[in-house]
Amino acid sequence: MLRRGLITLALALAATAIAPRARAVTCENVTHDDNRYTVCEVDASAEHLGLYLTDDTGRPFGHFTFLQQALEEQDKTLVFAMNAGMYHSDRSPVGHYVQDGTEEMRVISSAGPGNFGLLPNGVFCISDKGARVYETRDFLAQKPACRDATQSGPMLVIDGQLHPRFLPDSTSRYVRNGVGTSKDGKRAVFVISQNTVTFYDFALFFRDALKLPDALFLDGNISRLYAPSLGRNDLGRRMGPIVAVTEPLQ
Repeated sequence: MLRRGLITLALALAATAIAPRARAVTCENVTHDDNRYTVCEVDASAEHLGLYLTDDTGRPFGHFTFLQQALEEQDKTLVFAMNAGMYHSDRSPVGHYVQDGTEEMRVISSAGPGNFGLLPNGVFCISDKGARVYETRDFLAQKPACRDATQSGPMLVIDGQLHPRFLPDSTSRYVRNGVGTSKDGKRAVFVISQNTVTFYDFALFFRDALKLPDALFLDGNISRLYAPSLGRNDLGRRMGPIVAVTEPLQ
């Protein structure tokens, strides 16, 4: 009986060892109110989600392919990626930026030109326990510990409410991308529109379809996605900050 029990235990452990790992990122195409979106959801409490900007020489990656090549040299692979915030012509971040615990740009809390300065804006904060979107003033008040952080704007959804400047009848339509998070920090949901959308419709999608209380606009004209499960490795102009999920090479 003891020998049979040991064999059963050994088989169970072997089955666990070879069981396929759950997918790190789930991506799908969704339609909401006649607009089409690609949605990629990450369990931020379990996956390695982080920000990337430059290689070892200080040169901005600019494209997903260059980031993938750098990761392979570290025996890692790129699972998902998206542009992650606004940047200057030299690809340096416009607002707050932290990578691996090192602050490279301070928080910008004042109003200013363009979408970034359309207050309230916000900060996407990643820690080893999860990820949260914070409105900038709330971020400064709470001072959360972020391993990685990127500031962008405007906020799309703030504690369940749409940004007060968004208009239902707006005619400003662009391809847009953004990120929303759950209050417990486990769900980080990245969205890129497949057609041009208004800020109002984009924010409604995060709040009403995805049921996320907080969401942040990341960018418009340069919105791009790396999602191999959907056959996407978008090309275009060189990017600044990139948010990505990585895994060890098998």
